[in-house]
Amino acid sequence: MALVVQKYGGTSVATLDKIRDVAKKVVETKETGNDLVVVVSAMAGETDRLIDLAHQIADKPDEREYDVMVSTGEQVSIALLSMAIQALGYRAVSFLGFQIKIITDSEFTQARILNIDSEKIAKELESDGIIVIAGFQGIDEQGNVTTLGRGGSDTTAVAIAAALKADVCEIYTDVEGVYTTDPSICSNARKLDKISYDEMLEMASLGAKVLHTRSVEFAKKYNVPIHVRSTFSQSLGTWVVKEDETMEKVIVSGVTYNKDEAKITIVKVPDRPGIASMIFKPLAEANINVDMIIQNVSEDGFTDVTFTVSEPSAKKALEIIKGVVKEIGASDVQHDKNIVKVSIVGVGMRSHAGVAAEMFSALANEGINIMMISTSEIKISCVISAKYAELAVRTLHDTFKLGEDAVSEE
Repeated sequence: MALVVQKYGGTSVATLDKIRDVAKKVVETKETGNDLVVVVSAMAGETDRLIDLAHQIADKPDEREYDVMVSTGEQVSIALLSMAIQALGYRAVSFLGFQIKIITDSEFTQARILNIDSEKIAKELESDGIIVIAGFQGIDEQGNVTTLGRGGSDTTAVAIAAALKADVCEIYTDVEGVYTTDPSICSNARKLDKISYDEMLEMASLGAKVLHTRSVEFAKKYNVPIHVRSTFSQSLGTWVVKEDETMEKVIVSGVTYNKDEAKITIVKVPDRPGIASMIFKPLAEANINVDMIIQNVSEDGFTDVTFTVSEPSAKKALEIIKGVVKEIGASDVQHDKNIVKVSIVGVGMRSHAGVAAEMFSALANEGINIMMISTSEIKISCVISAKYAELAVRTLHDTFKLGEDAVSEE
C-alpha cells in the first residue's frame, strides 16, 4: 500500500462529465489499496472569468480581495469531485486551503507556502476516505486567504506530498508527459521516460508549461517523485526524479521557448559604481523579476544596459525605468516585445564541450541573429526575433537529434 497524492488541472475537470471521469480514475487508484489525497484546480476558464470580473470592477483590484474572489473556483471543483466520488460509493471529503491550514506568507496573488498541517490530513486518512483539497490557495498567519499564483495547484500538490512523505505525486494534465519540445511545433517530439529535477526546473522556468516552477523546487528539496501523465489515457507519463548517472549520457534533453518576454535597453548609461544598483533595485522592490542582463563595453564613460522581463510586467518595468533614466542621467530607454527566448537543456552539458558552439552554428546557418545569451551548467538560452521562434526550435531539435526518428535510427 502506498500514499499517493494526485493533482488534476483545470482541463481535467472542465465539465461535469470530465469530473465524473476523474472520480472513476481516483476510485481505481483507491481500489488498489492506496491511501489517497487529491488536489484539484478550478474548472478550465473559471479563474480567468473571475479575474476578468475583478478587473471590470476596478482597474487595480485590491490584492487581498482579489485573492478572496479568485480562490473560489477551486471550492466549486472540489465539492463537485467529492460528490462524484461519493456517487460511486466511496467516502470523500473536501477541504479548502484554510481548513487544513496551508500556511503561506502574505504576498497576495503570489504567496509562498510556509507550512502545512499534515497531522490533520493524516488523521482524515485514518478513516479510509479520499481527501479532496483545493489547490492554488492557502491562508496567512493573520487569517487572510491567499493564492499561490497561476499554476499554483502543482505547488500545492507537491507541498502536500512532501509534508505527508508520500510515495509519489501524480500530476494529471492534458498532455501525456514531458516532451523533448512542443509537439505542436515538432511532430517528432519524443516523450521522455524520466527527467531530473534540475532539467525540469530549467525547462519549466524557460517556457515549458507542463509543471509549475515552484512545484519542481519543492519536489527537489524534499525528494518527492513526480509522475506527469495524462488524465485522458492510461499510458505511463514522465517521471521527474533525482538525477542518476544514465541521465548524463544524454547531452541535451529538451528544447524550450518562451514568447512571454520583453527586452528593455537603457541607452548611454553613465559607467560608474552604483549605477546597476540604481537600475535594478526599484525593479526588485516592485517584485519584477529580471531574467537576462547584458552590459555593453564602456565607451567614453557610457554604456548600454539591456535586460529582459516577463511581458506581463514589461509595462510596469518601463514606467519604473523611465524614472530611473532621468535620475541617473541616461539618454533613452527602448522596448522590444517581439522577442523569444529559445533554450536547450540537459545535465549532459556538464561533461560535454562544444555544445554552445554547435547551438550557435545551427542558428547562424538558418540566418537567425542572436541578441542575448545566457548560460548555466545545464542550459544555454538565446534571445532572438520572435518571427524565428518555430524555425529555431525545429532547427535545434534536429541538431541535437532529439526526435523519435533520430532515436529509432540509432
